[in-house]
Amino acid sequence: MSTEKSYHLSKSNQDLPHMNFRSFVEALREDGDLAEIMDEIDPNLEAGAIIRKVCETDDKAPLFHNMKGAKDGLFKILGAPASLRKDPGQKFGRVARHLGLPPTASMRDICDKMLSAAHAQPIPPNVIGDGPCKENKLFGDEIDLSVLPAPLLHQADGGKYIQTYGMHIVQSPDKSWTNWSIARAMVHDKNHLAGLVIEPQHIWQIHQMWKKEGKDVPWALAFGVPPAAIMASSMPIPDGVTEAGYIGAMTGNALDVVKCETNDLYVPANSEIVLEGTLSITETAPEGPFGEMHGYVFPGDVHQCPKYKVNAITYRNGAIMPVSGCGRITDETHTLIGSLAAAQIRQICQDAGLPITDAFAPFETQVTWVALKVDTKKLKAMNTTPEKFRKMVGDLIFYCKAGYTIHRLVLCGEDVDVYDGKDVIFAFTTRCRPNKDETFYEECRGFPLVPYMSHGTGSPVQGGKVVSDALMPAEYKGEQDWQQASFKHSYPEELQESVNARWTKTWGFSESN
Repeated sequence: MSTEKSYHLSKSNQDLPHMNFRSFVEALREDGDLAEIMDEIDPNLEAGAIIRKVCETDDKAPLFHNMKGAKDGLFKILGAPASLRKDPGQKFGRVARHLGLPPTASMRDICDKMLSAAHAQPIPPNVIGDGPCKENKLFGDEIDLSVLPAPLLHQADGGKYIQTYGMHIVQSPDKSWTNWSIARAMVHDKNHLAGLVIEPQHIWQIHQMWKKEGKDVPWALAFGVPPAAIMASSMPIPDGVTEAGYIGAMTGNALDVVKCETNDLYVPANSEIVLEGTLSITETAPEGPFGEMHGYVFPGDVHQCPKYKVNAITYRNGAIMPVSGCGRITDETHTLIGSLAAAQIRQICQDAGLPITDAFAPFETQVTWVALKVDTKKLKAMNTTPEKFRKMVGDLIFYCKAGYTIHRLVLCGEDVDVYDGKDVIFAFTTRCRPNKDETFYEECRGFPLVPYMSHGTGSPVQGGKVVSDALMPAEYKGEQDWQQASFKHSYPEELQESVNARWTKTWGFSESN
């Protein structure tokens, strides 16, 4: 059954691109960053192939208007919603649009914006009576997930992964903590999903709370949520912090939410599609394999995971499903999960008084590393040793949630741009002596999705981490006793400017990045 509903948004700011997924798609269109595909596209691998090539070539976000099997408005697909752009001047433009920043924003700008709410007063969401996500409703026997155009993204995947860029919504039994997060889930049958619920993720923590109560978890899964919301749900913010309030503080605006039809949870009012139901504390189903963020699919890698039961579906007219085609760089698992983990690590280091000015997870490392830029003048004032400093950093990060997905921390000096992967690799390979300049961690929690963890030679869930010190001995004294043999560092600025001014127009070289 489909019913048309009228709705009212409480504030015009709810229509801004970072507050409304439909407006975000329009912003990509205006940016010239949308490939509108009218051909009928098969969800069985074809959509996945197109999205994957887009991610690997930094091309336009594909909007599939005519998905094979789509019916009654369920659904179009937007692929690569937060991947990179070709234009070096707008490399992170799609991510910047998630936060209301200009497309020219740098990754430092993006991380600063995400951290701007770290110590701010939360602005709770604004409850309204109705919203676009209620325009159409399906209940009971009207629901059949198996016939939706959910994509099979990689040929070795274990099923159709409808959930790659949606936002799970769960709440602690005492209602003190509402968590919004991203975790993959695949279609199991007509009204069930199966998906990852793994320690120590917040959805797992709340799942454990409900286990103690002996009750299934009230649950919702919202797709096409405000882009600022999906950013916050990707960030490893501290336990107990409710993302909706964080988003309000970050954007300066309360997010409009509406109550679900079948439980007491609240979802963003302008979500494209919402699944409502329960997360079982007892029932499981086979899940996987899946082509994950580190670029591998292991055929036969199947595990029993909790089942989600879908009791209702509500959705907007002309609903658009965002899809992340995970794999080798660069897709949303790198631009969001890696970048936002690094941002949180920077905040944790600074809150602890460590001399860290910047942090970033280089895409070239499949975001398993985080490079930390060190203020060497402050480092000198600490009067510490390399061994002690590495241990300070490692003990702080590898035993907190923000460091869960990260397996190597690289300490870098001021002449290294940690947002430039080539710079980080240069420093690591020339300044960090293997073993001598490293401190290894085998007792902390490891990230099982990293292939050398789950399919390697040691424990899949413990250890495998290291702090690699790419600070030269002179930097611990606040000095630098070398010059890089590079264009930027080996020539006077006036000469660099003169060469750059004539590079393309006078001499015919290609534009420099």
